[in-house]
Amino acid sequence: MNPYIGHDSQLYGVEEHRLVGGKGDGMRILEVTNGKGMELVITPDRAGDIARLRFRGINMSYLSPCGYVAPAYYDSTGSNWLKSFTAGFLTTCGLQAVGSPCTDEGEELPLHGSIANQPCEQVCWREEDGLLVLHMLVKDEVIFGRKLRLEREIRVSTLENSFEIHDVIRNTGDRVEPVEILYHMNMGYPLLDEDSRIRIPSADVEPRNGHAAEDIENWMHMEKPTAGYQERCYYHKFSGREGQASIYQPKLNVGLAISFDAEEASALYQVTSSVPPHMILHGTNDHTVPMEQSVAYYEKLVEQGVRADLIEIERAQHGDDLFCQNQVKDKVIAFMRDIAGSW
Repeated sequence: MNPYIGHDSQLYGVEEHRLVGGKGDGMRILEVTNGKGMELVITPDRAGDIARLRFRGINMSYLSPCGYVAPAYYDSTGSNWLKSFTAGFLTTCGLQAVGSPCTDEGEELPLHGSIANQPCEQVCWREEDGLLVLHMLVKDEVIFGRKLRLEREIRVSTLENSFEIHDVIRNTGDRVEPVEILYHMNMGYPLLDEDSRIRIPSADVEPRNGHAAEDIENWMHMEKPTAGYQERCYYHKFSGREGQASIYQPKLNVGLAISFDAEEASALYQVTSSVPPHMILHGTNDHTVPMEQSVAYYEKLVEQGVRADLIEIERAQHGDDLFCQNQVKDKVIAFMRDIAGSW
């Protein structure tokens, strides 16, 4: 116990508050301070995401125009997810889907899934060995449907300015469920402006679409705010397990780095000889997921000796009616019959 203080919160700790007014009215927030200059605002009513990140009073994250929005306002129709997209430092996307709205096996899947608008059912925290450890449980479960749980642990150091996020996804249902997850991390002013320096030590960079390809040589350069700007997105591949992205603001002499296991995060490294046969359908006009990703996945399956077929569907986008053409159905049925006979 530090003899100079009366309460630990003089230096560090976790405080729970509720917002009053606006669309965030009633939302629980956890203000976490580590005593070294780092502050986080965590939102248990939004999957335990991180709404704000500050370092020595400097804002590091982006807050979208809608601000805090309670899950009661969430609209799962099409792209209406954006109406409650707080952004913040972290918004978790998934678990049933990420990316553009689409229809899968008759189910309409919203933009970036619904997990970010699910409140935590359980929240607790404790102090241990120089850490503030926060536990949260989020359930995405429905009768006669998917039953997925996100178990999240955020470990905030009180010895240095760093924190870790550990997520476990559990399927508590009685059927196999597809799962997708995306960590939507958002840097903001004054950390981010046209003078910010971006570093991503990737082995390869791919543009998401033709618009991004036109300026790929400047992927690491930030630009001034521009009216009507169309985003440019790039996919980075790493040569090993260590994935990293960092941003530095020379005018403030501050920055941050995000580290992750690039192999664990990639579907390519989940492929083994024991996975079942795969049929991959990909639209040639898909601007959400590049064709190159399906090709790379297909080649990895073949490399592991897994039976796999890749069908390119002309003019199809990311999951539209062209996937239901008779010729496509015939190929799927033939594939299923073939593997059923081989098993």
